[in-house]
Amino acid sequence: MTEFSNAIKASTYALRAQTERLRHISENISNADTPGYRRKLVSFESAREAESALALVQSGRVTFDQAELSSVHDPSHPLADADGYFQGSNVNLLVELADAREARRSYEANLKMFEQTRQMSSSLMELLRK
Repeated sequence: MTEFSNAIKASTYALRAQTERLRHISENISNADTPGYRRKLVSFESAREAESALALVQSGRVTFDQAELSSVHDPSHPLADADGYFQGSNVNLLVELADAREARRSYEANLKMFEQTRQMSSSLMELLRK
């Protein structure tokens, strides 16, 4: 049964990591028009459990994209300088949507793995009862 437990645990860790990634992507999208906002990037790192050699994935440090902030011309904006420009965000909505789609597909794949492992475990239990 430990193989089933390990598969479920690996799926659970991956689901949590993708959930964290989707949360930051949604923050980026919601702040795309916020002046001075820098895009958040989530990294993934390997996690090991002390009692087993199971390799797991978890979300790592959140960093800020160091790409240049866009320069927006709007003389009526309260943050505009003497020339009428202010710094926008460095969020590209197309990139965020692509990242969200990738994270969603990874989440769905891990959820399918979780469900199949649970189903296999239930089937094994039924066989053992007979």
